[in-house]
Amino acid sequence: MEEIKGLLIDLDGTLFHGGVMIPGSDRLIEGLRRAEIPFLFVTNNSSRTPEGVAAHLRSMGIAADPGEVCTSSLAAARYIAEELPGARVAILGEEGLRQACAAAGLVLVDEAPQYVVQGIDRTFNYESLARASRWIREGAKFVLTNPDLMLPSDDGVMPGAGTLGAAIEAASGVSPVVIGKPQTPLITYAASVLGITPGEAIVVGDNMRTDISAGMNAGCRTILVLTGLTTKENYEHYRTVTGAVPDEIYTDLAELMTMLGV
Repeated sequence: MEEIKGLLIDLDGTLFHGGVMIPGSDRLIEGLRRAEIPFLFVTNNSSRTPEGVAAHLRSMGIAADPGEVCTSSLAAARYIAEELPGARVAILGEEGLRQACAAAGLVLVDEAPQYVVQGIDRTFNYESLARASRWIREGAKFVLTNPDLMLPSDDGVMPGAGTLGAAIEAASGVSPVVIGKPQTPLITYAASVLGITPGEAIVVGDNMRTDISAGMNAGCRTILVLTGLTTKENYEHYRTVTGAVPDEIYTDLAELMTMLGV
């Protein structure tokens, strides 16, 4: 491949599974640094702050700095701040989303918001649903950090931000602006953080529905690694279902490192 200007690297399923590092993840990141290839860790996760994501990576032996982390919360906050600086925002989400919105200069409110921004929220209840849907019907814009219906946990899969968003959409009659993968705002934001265009970025991920589809939708090149959700056995199924076709496919991170020359 020609000179690489920036990699946008997925996390869960690409570099780790839950709390376990996928073999080669630490060497991949070390190699990118030695080769001075720009990269970001790009995740749909809206609950963790960049500091929290970096700490999670380091706990598994993957060197990471908060400045190298791009979350759907950061992208959602930037989206709103660019559309309406200083907007009044009601948050249905956790610390990562709250910190991102506050840092973007948005005003966090409990009544009369101009935006309702929603991510994963483990305190979500009927009152949350009623308030959010009422605000949206009254004219607040609905922004969803990521559309993941389910997320992994120590107790198996649990409802994700997209499941909560579906309830709010049903109650309000309004579809949200979706920031995270497979939509494009997270990817275009991450590329801008690296100072490159989406066309100059390469998305690396394991999920055809989210990572590869988002990269294609944004005009990026894409690399599929068969380290997580997508395998040799189910690749054709996901290609048919999503219509996504990655530019490159590698069995594991060792093959990716060989291609990158790191």
